[in-house]
Amino acid sequence: MNTLRWLDLVIIAIYFGAVAAIGLHFARRQNSTEAYFVARRSIPHWAMGLSIFATIISSITFIAYPGAAFQGNWNQLAPGLMAVGVLLLGGMVLVSFFRHAVGMSAYEYFEKRFGYGARAYSALAFAAGHFSKMGFVLFTITTAICGMTGWDKYQVIVGVGLVTILYTLVGGLEAVIWTEVLQGIVKILGVLVVLGVLLCIMPGGAAAAFRLAASHDKFSLGSYDFQLTAKGNFWVMLLYGAFFYLQKYATDQTLVQRYLVAKNDREALKGVALGALLCVPAWVAFMLVGTLLWAYYQLSGESFPAQLLDAKGQVIADRVFPFFLTTKIPAGLAGIFMAALFSAAMSTMSSDLNCLAAVGVQDYYCRLRPESTERQRLFIGKLIVAGSGWLAVGIGAVIAGKGDGVLALYYATTAIVSAGLAGMFLLAFFSRRANKQGLWTGMVAALVFTGWATLTGGKYKMLDLGCNYAGPDVLIGVIAHLIVLVVGYAASWLFPPDNTIRNEWTFWGWLEKKKLLKLNPMASASPMEVPL
Repeated sequence: MNTLRWLDLVIIAIYFGAVAAIGLHFARRQNSTEAYFVARRSIPHWAMGLSIFATIISSITFIAYPGAAFQGNWNQLAPGLMAVGVLLLGGMVLVSFFRHAVGMSAYEYFEKRFGYGARAYSALAFAAGHFSKMGFVLFTITTAICGMTGWDKYQVIVGVGLVTILYTLVGGLEAVIWTEVLQGIVKILGVLVVLGVLLCIMPGGAAAAFRLAASHDKFSLGSYDFQLTAKGNFWVMLLYGAFFYLQKYATDQTLVQRYLVAKNDREALKGVALGALLCVPAWVAFMLVGTLLWAYYQLSGESFPAQLLDAKGQVIADRVFPFFLTTKIPAGLAGIFMAALFSAAMSTMSSDLNCLAAVGVQDYYCRLRPESTERQRLFIGKLIVAGSGWLAVGIGAVIAGKGDGVLALYYATTAIVSAGLAGMFLLAFFSRRANKQGLWTGMVAALVFTGWATLTGGKYKMLDLGCNYAGPDVLIGVIAHLIVLVVGYAASWLFPPDNTIRNEWTFWGWLEKKKLLKLNPMASASPMEVPL
């Protein structure tokens, strides 16, 4: 399929027109940072939930999950199960706590507990990680889209980046959230289209595909032996998922900022729960796509072209799904899936851009220019959106031109820099005794470990020191969080206690506050009415 048919182009044009219209609709309302960064705290829970879903399900998910299931089993789904598990255990606490602990930035909390240095560092770690993600998200869509259309990959990256920057720039977080509502629906339609096509053309029907896949353990979540040193072990992936989603719920601006847009605590919790509950079946659907792709090519006996094979003649799993889209999706349905691919990249990028602007203004600019006016802060926020967007486009173009290997050092660096944020939150939240001296001792220990493990044994191995990290890559972050927590707490006892720490900045203070709120339920109506 060298070019799309007219029906596909019409569907894509309708999608882009709808996105642009939403952005322009909210443009006239963006007259303050309260509107631009937290949407006047007036978003209904169902829109908030669809927004979270659309942000998490990126174009990387569209390609990586089917590729992983095609090549192996459903082991990569195990971390996603903890999106709901962590929410059930801590979501009620985290959502309510952050709505009353911070104004617009998640990292305000770390300044209260450990000083401005902790706030500046955590905000920088967030920014570094999300810059690399945005570039890779833009690059990922070219794999499928350019194969289906024959379009130039650089034009796709620049075009998608330009539209996303424009509606995020003019419409603020309101435009981001309401476009994500549309994009979330389009993503669901996209994956349903592919599943429908696969089941319709499957040789022997769906029953044959499921029997074949089951007989080859394609639905397995991995080995259930409790071996934390084994790669692909179910418990390893579950542990990784627990800390990954703890970090997302507690230290990631893209999620914490969503808590703040709801009308009250109950609406916020319902929105977060909806987002998590939508993500799990979506991940299952993408895994099922990969498994059915494997079954289809096994049952049909079709051979793969040379461009899908590596030097050893083995199939490159991540290329199979784009190849299937190119050769099997009919007119009209291809347009729906193309719109879903575009939405997957745009929703993640727009959310990141607005969050980066919020962090830039609240955590840095306001600190440097405390006397700045609301108009000046809003201008700087928009300037950060534009600058960050074009930088992400540049990163995507570099990856497209030279391959993702050229940025291995950059990705390794961001993995090191962002180490231990979940551990930092646990230390701050559960220990009254923890102080900033103890925190930085733990952070330095975690950074040293993460640097050694990432560079000597991780995905981007670059050094051979003779004594190299040999464990699963996904446990590097888990260990770093535990180092911050254990070392940070122990080291805190070597320094005098910080008497300026207020009890309400901890879990124990939150419990006491909840008891007071039960006596006065109206006090929980707005986070601004009950500041910590």
